[in-house]
Amino acid sequence: MSEFKFACPVCGQHITADSASSGTQPDCPTCFRTIVVPQAPASDSKLILSATQAGKQRPGATGGADLGPLPKPRGGLSLAGAVVLLILTGGALAIYSLRPQFSKLVHWGGQAFQDPPPPAEPAAPPAPPAPAPPPSPYPVPTNVHWTLDIHRAVIPEQRAAGRIHGGGFLCEQASLTGGSLSLRQGRGWPPDLAVAVVLSAQRSEDLGGKTILIHPSRPPPAPRVILRWKNERSEGEQQDITSGYALKVSFDRAATGRISGKIFIALPDESKSVVAGTFDAEIKPPRQRKQGSK
Repeated sequence: MSEFKFACPVCGQHITADSASSGTQPDCPTCFRTIVVPQAPASDSKLILSATQAGKQRPGATGGADLGPLPKPRGGLSLAGAVVLLILTGGALAIYSLRPQFSKLVHWGGQAFQDPPPPAEPAAPPAPPAPAPPPSPYPVPTNVHWTLDIHRAVIPEQRAAGRIHGGGFLCEQASLTGGSLSLRQGRGWPPDLAVAVVLSAQRSEDLGGKTILIHPSRPPPAPRVILRWKNERSEGEQQDITSGYALKVSFDRAATGRISGKIFIALPDESKSVVAGTFDAEIKPPRQRKQGSK
């Protein structure tokens, strides 16, 4: 048997076969198309014969059948185009809704900066602190203790002293005008520190030999208590207290225009003022009120 060569009609690959394989349908080793081996030439010719393509293709071959050109898409948007259009529409709506925020941005040097907020209104200046009282020349005594339990109150056998408005107090003057007992520190007016108790008596002598107890639980109005002190501008200030305090005061008999006694008073003010001890009060006539003209 003689051999001859032929070419694949699809890819042009040269293939060698013998004359016995003429008419068979092998697959091209290059394009895997099924071809028909041509008849062997009658003489020893150098010509390359061309095979013909078989009508049936090899199933599952990589080259596959010639499917021809793809059909052109019909009119309208594809799925990918619809998704892109939806995204662009949503972005445009978002930008439109954020126009007020974007309008507040200014561009400077290629960077975006937000407008600063409007300046806040200046706060009202704080109220000036209350003037502090001048320092007292007397220390707070250690034998006078603040308590609202009048039964536990201790009255020292010494000149009345204690603490008024946070400063040490020592009674330098005592007076009794009508039913008002006043204990003062300082010679001028207003006093440096003072405490006064307004008792119900028409005449000072009527208090002689009497003891007065006021419990914190007594319903108001109790006898009025007045605290007085000077501030750093040497101006007089006062605080009135009509309930919640403890008081025990005992009067001796009046003699030669004076009346002595003992006192304990504890007040519920912020500094817990307290005064305790003895006093020798000058009896003064009540002040005469001036009648106004009609």
